[in-house]
Amino acid sequence: MKKALVIDDTREIADSICRMLSLFDIQATAVYSPLSALLKVKETMPDMVFVDIHMPGMEGVEVIHFLKREPEFMHVPIVVVTSDDQAETRMEALQAGAVEVIIKPVSFEVIEKVVKSIL
Repeated sequence: MKKALVIDDTREIADSICRMLSLFDIQATAVYSPLSALLKVKETMPDMVFVDIHMPGMEGVEVIHFLKREPEFMHVPIVVVTSDDQAETRMEALQAGAVEVIIKPVSFEVIEKVVKSIL
């Protein structure tokens, strides 16, 4: 079974994405702070990561940079989930190493498209 780590400081959004991913037989773990995620990622060893951009304590782009520096995670696809639909935010996320940027609110159809492109 594939595993995903979902990082979003808004609990409802993280939990919703986890529920959607479970419909694709993906075991998803929600983490509600970026610092907790950096600890949890080694424990879960995810096949994909979904991360919000704007979070307290650490931006999502910093999380991406951290993961891309770690040999065991440098090839893990990272999907940014954000309400910030500015072109510069999208570009920054993609340059940091994200494979996709999706805009909140997240629909099942968008999650399905992203999951199919990753798997």
